[in-house]
Amino acid sequence: MARRTLLFTPGDRPEMLRKAPSAGADVIVFDLEDAVAPGRKDEAREAIHAVLADPEFAPDCEVCVRLNPTGIAADDDLSGVLGEGAGETLDSVMLPKTESPDDAETLVRLLDERDADVPILALVETAAGVLAAREIAAVSAVDALAFGAEDLSADVGATRTTEGTEVLYAREHVVLAASAAGVDAIDTIHTDIEDTDGLAEATEFAIQLGYDGKMTIHPAQVPVVNEAFTPDPDRIEWAERVLSAKREADADDRGVFRVDGEMVDAPLVAQAKRVLAYARAADEA
Repeated sequence: MARRTLLFTPGDRPEMLRKAPSAGADVIVFDLEDAVAPGRKDEAREAIHAVLADPEFAPDCEVCVRLNPTGIAADDDLSGVLGEGAGETLDSVMLPKTESPDDAETLVRLLDERDADVPILALVETAAGVLAAREIAAVSAVDALAFGAEDLSADVGATRTTEGTEVLYAREHVVLAASAAGVDAIDTIHTDIEDTDGLAEATEFAIQLGYDGKMTIHPAQVPVVNEAFTPDPDRIEWAERVLSAKREADADDRGVFRVDGEMVDAPLVAQAKRVLAYARAADEA
């Protein structure tokens, strides 16, 4: 399933939680961390549980909950969110401030204690997390690495700029780590909700870097990101020709073959599959 767009929704806003699927994001993330004040954590946990346990809540997108960092708060999050009927609706959990494989493994144990067999989207947003990204991605339960530029900048004392050169190395490092482990790479948020042109440009650059999706903080950002990740018709036709030729090559027991005069091998086949996955996601939106 494509993860072009991840839309965060505050966990203490029940009406927004229920409306979140209508935005068209591939993943809706019910947030228990930054979007919820410390004094409202319990209220947010109850609200999220109520939505997840409601049989009438049946979205056709991935449903994720962003927990608080590994520790007592994350344990409390799972205790409050999971329960009768809720586990069947939850598709994944996001772990913020992931700094080591141990953080992810600890969350795996907490999930196992509650018989919750869901993947982890590990958010790396500190210097330690970025440097350990490859080891974090190698944890079997981790299904995606997400890059958090804002928290990373605060952690290292960098000044955020429009160009983003201060986080470019980290941004590239995370996508390389995700690719090496065969998991999704999710790009950082665009903080200016009104700046749709800037968001489109940032998303195009993320695609050039190799990212599979982008986090969003407002429903209005979702169509912009989805559009950027939607392949143009020529690209879709190329992918279809590649996979058709691949089937013929397999039948003839050939490892490489030509499409439009270009030699095609495994990496280009993987690209073609990715293009068609995004095309299907756009059709289903």
